[in-house]
This record gives sequence, structure tokens and C-alpha cells, in this order.
Amino acid sequence: MTDQPLTAGGLRGAIDLTALRSQPPAAAPAAPSGQAGGSGIAGRAGVVVEGTDTNFQEVANASVGVPMLLVLWAAQIPESRDYLDTVVRLAAGYDGRFQVVSVNVEQNPTLLRAFQVQSVPVTMGLIQGQPVPMFAGIQPEQALRPVLDEFLGLAVQHGVTGRVDLAGAEPVEAGDVEEQLPPLHQEAYDAIERGDLDGAAAAYEKALKQNPADADAELGLAQVGLMQRTEGADLQAARAAAAEHPLDVAAQGLVADLDLLGGHVEDAFLRLIDLVRATAGEEREQAKNHLLQLFAVVGSHDERVRKARTSLMSALF
Repeated sequence: MTDQPLTAGGLRGAIDLTALRSQPPAAAPAAPSGQAGGSGIAGRAGVVVEGTDTNFQEVANASVGVPMLLVLWAAQIPESRDYLDTVVRLAAGYDGRFQVVSVNVEQNPTLLRAFQVQSVPVTMGLIQGQPVPMFAGIQPEQALRPVLDEFLGLAVQHGVTGRVDLAGAEPVEAGDVEEQLPPLHQEAYDAIERGDLDGAAAAYEKALKQNPADADAELGLAQVGLMQRTEGADLQAARAAAAEHPLDVAAQGLVADLDLLGGHVEDAFLRLIDLVRATAGEEREQAKNHLLQLFAVVGSHDERVRKARTSLMSALF
């Protein structure tokens, strides 16, 4: 607990997490009402886990495979806890594309000092163990979405494309979080790590050939495809080409891909839906299939995907 009172709203200075690497084990504090509890990476193998002084290094390590959204809050600031609930509720609609890490800074003084928290709530990302600064203070849900979309685009660019199991309901130990991947999935992940996107795509394709119902392989292939199509692309040049050739599927598709990576999900969908309306035959089919690939990247349970599917059906028929 800090000697100075926390206030509602900040974060300052650089982030030093070195103290956490040698943090001795300690008994986990009791979780406040409504908060996930448990040992290790506490809570459920779902949308939210609890981050503590003793397990935070393991939480950060898990962000090598799955993007993490860190929310620092304090029980003495009830509105900060309400904000955490808002973030968790919003995260549930992202189909497991990131996991929320709840940190009660009152019970975790090392994290309080490491993040130099002056007020709460504070929201940050974690990708490959590295903090991604976002903002301090309470943000409305409509303001959170574009920030989360941009954060997830950044995660895709760094090859962090895993998902959490939203159906998991049993408490898990810290060592159980990083489950061993199936061999072809591990092969794809290793290929992404070394920058071999073609190799990653081939591994996912093999996995789908073995099991056409492998949803994780389908997702991985869609995400790798997005990375392949946008690798080395220049946004300004792509927009100029799309403006010059409004019915060119490849030109419009590249801008849609870049929009998705930049967090402009609805813009990406609308561009391709308009292209479906304006084309026919093979070109229409190509535009539709490109859009379906973007749906796979975002996730079928996302509300924006549901709305876009309705618009696509209208454009087709």
C-alpha cells in the first residue's frame, strides 16, 4: 500500500519491472467480492485473470502468445472497479482475442511502485512481455473499442495471435496457463517468430487438412494471411491505388487489410461490402472471400462482424 492516497484518474514516468523477477513467493491476498481468486495466475482460464506481485512475471510471459490488457484499480476508488467490470464485459465480445489482467494496486505494492501509479484506473497493454502504454482514467465503452482494435492490430503485426479459452471455468495454476500447442500449431508459431509467414501458413493448412473443424488453425491461417498481404505495404500508396482503381479487388482489399490492422474495423468491412455491391462474377466472389477472411480475424462473436454479415447478405441478394 502506498503512503500517499490514490486518486481517481494517472501514470507517470518509465516502467521498471525488474523488481518482479526476484519477488519472493508470498501468500495471495484475499480477493475482494466479485474478483477472481485462486493461486498462481488466479481466476479462470477465460477473459480475466488476476495479476499480483508474485505472479506478474508469469502473466507477462504469457503475453508472448496472447495479448494482455492490464487494468490497475483500487478498492478505495469504487469507480475504478466499475471501470474494470466495463473492460471485462467489453472483452467478452472480442471472442478471446485478448485477456484482461486485473491488478488491485492496494494489495500489490511492488506493482504499484513499478508502474508509478498516482491515480486509478490505469489501462495498459502487454505484448511479448512488453508494456504498451494506453491511458489513465475512466474511458467510455465507445472510446475503448478503437483503442483495443489498434492494440490488437499491433499484436498481429508482432505475431501475437493466440486466443484465450472463454469456456474455461476451472481455476488454473500459473504453470498450467501455457498449454502445449499441437505440433502443427507450434510449427506455425515458431515460423511466425522467425518471420517465415509462408511456413506458418503451410503449417496451418496442414492442420486444417488433418482436421477441417480446427477453429484455431482457421484463425491462425487468416491472421497469417493478413500479415502476408500487408507485409511492406505503404498505406498512402495503397490508398492512392484504391482511389484510382475503385473496382480493383486487390487494391481495395489491401486498404481494407491495412484499415483492419489500424483498428478501423468497420471501415475495412464497409469497403469490401461496397465492392461486393459494385462487382459481379469472379471479382464479386473474390471480394466476398476477402471479407470472410477478415471476419475470421476479428472473430465471429464480435458484434461488428454480425452486423457486417447482415450487410453482406443484403449486398449479395
